[in-house]
Amino acid sequence: MAYHKGSIPFRALFIMLCFGMAKSLYTIPLKIFIGTFNSSLDLDLTPMKRIQASGLSLASDPAGIVNFLDMVTNLQGDSGRGYYMEMTLGTPGQKLNILVDTGSSNFAVAAAAHPFITHFFNTVLSSTYQSTGRGVAVKYTQGNWEGELGTDHVRIPSIPGTPTINIATILSSNGFFLPGVNWQGILGLAYPLLAQVMGGVEPTLYSGSMWYTPIKEEWYYQVEVLKLEVGDQNLNLDCKEYNQDKAIVDSGTTLLRLPVNVFNAVVEAISRTSLIQDFTSGFWGGTKLACWLKGETPWRFFPKLSIYLRATNNSQSFKISILPQLYIQPITDVDGRLDCFRFGISSSANGLVIGATVMEGFYVVFDRAEKRVGFAVSRCAVNGGLAVSEILGPFSSADVASDCAAGGLLKEPLLWVISYALMAVCAVVLLILLLLLSCRHRDRSGEITDESSLVRHRIK
Repeated sequence: MAYHKGSIPFRALFIMLCFGMAKSLYTIPLKIFIGTFNSSLDLDLTPMKRIQASGLSLASDPAGIVNFLDMVTNLQGDSGRGYYMEMTLGTPGQKLNILVDTGSSNFAVAAAAHPFITHFFNTVLSSTYQSTGRGVAVKYTQGNWEGELGTDHVRIPSIPGTPTINIATILSSNGFFLPGVNWQGILGLAYPLLAQVMGGVEPTLYSGSMWYTPIKEEWYYQVEVLKLEVGDQNLNLDCKEYNQDKAIVDSGTTLLRLPVNVFNAVVEAISRTSLIQDFTSGFWGGTKLACWLKGETPWRFFPKLSIYLRATNNSQSFKISILPQLYIQPITDVDGRLDCFRFGISSSANGLVIGATVMEGFYVVFDRAEKRVGFAVSRCAVNGGLAVSEILGPFSSADVASDCAAGGLLKEPLLWVISYALMAVCAVVLLILLLLLSCRHRDRSGEITDESSLVRHRIK
C-alpha cells in the first residue's frame, strides 16, 4: 500500500502494564501491520464522484477538487490494523502473532483454518497441549468465536521461562478474523489478567510528564471523560454524554469511537470549524475515502481534537490532544494520482473508546497497582519534525459534575430493577401454583383428582 510521504510510520506502540507484584521490567516489542489495500480490487472506481467544495479549496490545485471513492470492504479500522506481539506456543514451538487488547480479558488463539489467517495453532502437533474438554464462547462488540479450553507452554520474547497457561483455542468464528489481519490470536489485558508478567515504565520512550487519570471501575480500563474540544471550541455537552455506558482505553480498538450524540456533535464542529459543510456524509460515516491529488496535505483543513480526562486530584483535569495527522488517516493511492484518506473516528453504541487513533500519539501506562492510566507524549508521534500530539494541564474541573461516569451510576439501579422484576415473576408463578393447588377437588367416589395441576399424579 502506498502512503502519503508525510504519513507517520508507526510500527510500534509502547504500552506498559504495571503490577504490584512485578519485580522486573520486561519490555516486549509490539508491531503494527498496517495491512495491504489493493485499490483495483477494493475500490469501486467507476462511480468516482468529483465534488467542488464551496467556500474553501479542499486541495491546493486551482479547482479545489476532492474526490470520494466508495469503500467496498470493511474499512472501519479493524482490518489490517492491530498491535501484536510474537509468541511461541506448544512443544515443539509454533510461532503466532497475538493481538494485544486492553479491552478484553481472554487469551485465545486460532486452532483451525480460516480464510483470513495464514496459519493457526495445531494442537495435535503439540505434545504438551492438554484439553480440558470444556467449551467456551466469547462475543465482542464486533465479532465472536467459539472453541475449547486447554493448557500448554508459552514463550514470549524477552521474558525468561516457559510457563504453562490456560489457552482458549478458537475453532469457529464470525467477524473476528478480518481480511488482511496479520495476527492469529488475542491476548486480553483487561481485568482479570491471565498472567501478570509485564510491568514498568521506560522514560526514554516519552517526553514531558506522565499524566494519570483514575480507573473508575476494574473491568475494562474505564476512565472518566469530562469534555471534548474541536479546535479550541468546547462541545458543551453534558459530561455524562461522553461516559454513556462507559469510557475506556482500549488498544484492541483501532478508531476513536464516540457515543452517537457526541460523534454527531464532533462531525458538526469539524465541518463548521473547517468550513467544509459540503463534505460527503459517506466520509464521516466510514463508507467513503476522501482523495486529494498526490502531494497535497489535507490535514491543514482539519482542527485538532482534545479529550479532557479527570486527574488523580479529583478537582483537576488534563487534556490529551491529537492533530488531524492522527485521525485523517492515509489508506491508499489510486493510479499514482490520488492519495486517499479515511476518517479515524466512528460512532459507537457501546460507549466511548479511546483506541489506536488516539493512543498512537502517546505512551500509555496501564497501572493496575495504583488503579490509574497514564498518558505522556510519545517520542514517535512526530510528522515532518512536528509533534502531532500534546498534553496540557492541570485545569480546574469545577465547571463539570463531580461524577461524570454515567455508566457507573446506572449499573446499581439497573441491577435492582432486574432483581425486582425477577422477584415479581417468581411471585406470579407462585400465585399460579397456589391457585392450581386450590382447585383440587374430591369426586363422588372419594378419589382425589388433580387434573389441573402441573404435575399429574393420582393418590389411590
